[in-house]
Amino acid sequence: MGAVKSSYKKHEIETINLAELLGTLSYALDLTEGQPEGHCMRCCWIGSSIGLQLGLDDDETADLFYALLLKDLGCSSNAARVCSLYLTDDIHFKRDFKTVDGSMSSALRFVFAKTGLESGLSERIRALVNVIQNGGELAKELIETRCERGADIAARMRFSKRVQDGIRSLDEHWDGSGLPEARKGKDIPTISNIALMAQVIDVFATEQNKEAAIKEVKSRSGKWFDPRLVDAFLEAQKNNRFWDILAGEHLEEHLFNLIPAGHSQPVDEDYLDEIAEAFSDVVDAKSSFTADHSNRVTLYTDIIAEELNLADDHRRWLRRAAMLHDLGKLAVSNQILDKPDRLDADEWVAVKSHPGLSQKILERISVFSDIAPIAGAHHERLDGKGYPCGLAGDELCLEVRILTVADVFDALSAERPYRSAMPIAKVFEILEKDIGCAFDATCVAALKTGFQRLNAEAEIAA
Repeated sequence: MGAVKSSYKKHEIETINLAELLGTLSYALDLTEGQPEGHCMRCCWIGSSIGLQLGLDDDETADLFYALLLKDLGCSSNAARVCSLYLTDDIHFKRDFKTVDGSMSSALRFVFAKTGLESGLSERIRALVNVIQNGGELAKELIETRCERGADIAARMRFSKRVQDGIRSLDEHWDGSGLPEARKGKDIPTISNIALMAQVIDVFATEQNKEAAIKEVKSRSGKWFDPRLVDAFLEAQKNNRFWDILAGEHLEEHLFNLIPAGHSQPVDEDYLDEIAEAFSDVVDAKSSFTADHSNRVTLYTDIIAEELNLADDHRRWLRRAAMLHDLGKLAVSNQILDKPDRLDADEWVAVKSHPGLSQKILERISVFSDIAPIAGAHHERLDGKGYPCGLAGDELCLEVRILTVADVFDALSAERPYRSAMPIAKVFEILEKDIGCAFDATCVAALKTGFQRLNAEAEIAA
């Protein structure tokens, strides 16, 4: 690679506990629901305070803590379906729906008011008729998809069955009116009911004020929520520190000082890889057109890195950057990501914001801070015409050059809403045409020779 600089510095993994890592990564989950930054963290403070008021044992308190942080793990998985069904921006739809009171009539009025506002009259009518005729089944489908996906990812992240069930039953209601299984009363895990209540409290307190949150919870006692849990919340919130900490600048510090966080297990290299893979799946679940995108980009990145003879620890570090490079896409509506036509100026602004958001999230996490600039630069070009910063030439380190080639290779070779997948030979033609302008020649050549080697090995094995 000659004089091209590398940003990798070999070091031992810093000591970090699981609570701190997942708490910070939860900012990515906030993006999927359009919630103000720190929503999952605030829910964790609210729910954990309720758990402490109830006197839950240490194991259940710890499981509650993680279920609260990770309650939205599956939320990206129904984003495309929300856009398709309601002909609307999934992020704004989900955000605004959470402020609707608990009545069915209010929910229906909201859906009718939001469906197909930017569509033609005939399209809107068809969508509304579908909602009217199949509303119950559609709602069940959306919630089941989200909850099952979230529980599955939690299982892969080594969390207990209690955490998994807590996420799976998040939308069940005390009176049996919830979804997807219409569980009732004590059939609903306590963790689930606390998490749902914490969500309602944060949404109403953030959108309006604490009085509105208290009023809303009281009105849903015995309907959505176990009255015993409501009483525990009402008692916990009497402490002025409850609201002061919730709205204060040092929420993270207080949260991580709670007993479950303090006793959180340290994260080793293997577990860190698993967590990166899990969050990459959250991103890729957002659209059928990006399904498995992060895994493929990681594979192509590693093929290039291997051809360039990078050391094993260097390659492992770079794979994490590839896994997490698109975290910021969770903030982009599927109306844009899945649009089959040319994007307008405002839509391009939204798309171009995602690398910077990826970098912002990763910078918060000590063990990922050094890959943050790599993830944030994966749409830059050698000629300075990329985004978001217009970096050029020597400003682009080796790892960015590798990731850029891998990302574009997958974008061209996979199906997109606006075109079919391109043949591999055609993809390499495009990459080679833009060598020196967009792409590094050595990285493109390494990917090509890597594919040739893999094909040769496959033929020998066959």
